[in-house]
Amino acid sequence: MIENSKQYHPFMHTAEHILNQTMDRIYSCGRSFSSHIERKKSKCDYHIDHALTEEEIKDIENRVNQVIGSSLAVTEEYITLEEGKQKFNLSRLPDDAGDTLRIIKVGDYDACPCSGMHVKNTSEIGEFSISSASFENGVVRVRFKVSE
Repeated sequence: MIENSKQYHPFMHTAEHILNQTMDRIYSCGRSFSSHIERKKSKCDYHIDHALTEEEIKDIENRVNQVIGSSLAVTEEYITLEEGKQKFNLSRLPDDAGDTLRIIKVGDYDACPCSGMHVKNTSEIGEFSISSASFENGVVRVRFKVSE
């Protein structure tokens, strides 16, 4: 089991989960390979083959806000490492994670291994917006914030 819980801000960290699932559903890019989560603003990096257009940015914002507005329960469950290997990409899992994984579920929309803190319901998050998006060397960086 992952013992040290990340000290991310729960509302922003949960928004990251929703953004990751949304990006993967649209672009089949997987979850962000790099992220930095802060209270005021955050960023996630994705391997995508083009810069995001204004229309794409608005679509992502709308989809994320639709999930947030659906008032989905955010829950946790524990599974074995072996079960996790069959269901999830564990490449970012620390070597000392142990034999039990904590899975965070955002309703039926998203599920992934995580040690961070989260809200109990998506309605606690506030409105999601993308501040900017940049593209360089096959990487899209999405900078985002949520209203408090």
